[in-house]
Amino acid sequence: MTKMILSGCNGRMGRMITGIVEKDSEIEIVAGIDKFTGIDNSYPVFESVEKCDVNADVIVDFSLPTGTDALLEYSVSKNIPLVLCTTGLNDEQLGKVKEASGKIAILRSANMSVGINLLLKLLAEAAPKLAEAGFDIEIVEKHHNQKKDAPSGTALALADAVNASLNNSYSYVYDRSTRSEARPEKEIGISAVRGGTIPGDHDVIFAGEDEVITFSHRAYSRAVFAKGAISAAKFLSGKPAGIYDMSDVLA
Repeated sequence: MTKMILSGCNGRMGRMITGIVEKDSEIEIVAGIDKFTGIDNSYPVFESVEKCDVNADVIVDFSLPTGTDALLEYSVSKNIPLVLCTTGLNDEQLGKVKEASGKIAILRSANMSVGINLLLKLLAEAAPKLAEAGFDIEIVEKHHNQKKDAPSGTALALADAVNASLNNSYSYVYDRSTRSEARPEKEIGISAVRGGTIPGDHDVIFAGEDEVITFSHRAYSRAVFAKGAISAAKFLSGKPAGIYDMSDVLA
């Protein structure tokens, strides 16, 4: 059985993961990390990762970027693989992730759902054909009103998948309010909507002359992300050092 430490265990995603793991005979949560400890968990919860003294096979992180540095240091010091689900990391932190991956296995994905990761592959195949035919590319993402980063990490991952298939020749634009000009040919517009309790909607729009093709993904529950993270944890346990993503899990 895979033994997991859950960072961010008392947040919305953490509680979702806890509920699903309780019904899974192949994995168990042996400890949690969360500043808020006012929930009656079935496992010990520590206010910081430095205080955790429980052995585990893998760590799953659904917390905030402010805790990523300490989590990386802890994972390396304990030689524990890390499933890093937190988005909004800055360039310096991404550099630390890369450095740590030389010592431990790290699985990092902007979105843990199976559907999104299959969509990334489809976009890489479709984008060159549609761009050659003159289609403009826009991405619209929608999330709940408590999400702090914008655009979402998933929206950027979708844009990167498209752009990589186009030799990274496109630039990204997030705001057109300060300019008055026709849309440049080689740009990808990325728009963010925040409201209500939307778990996560993403539309990748290819707009051509007299026709529009839209690739859409709708998450109706956070459970899709929780299930993906659990699958990733099972996959990563025991893996050698390196960077992995959900495509490795799905292979």
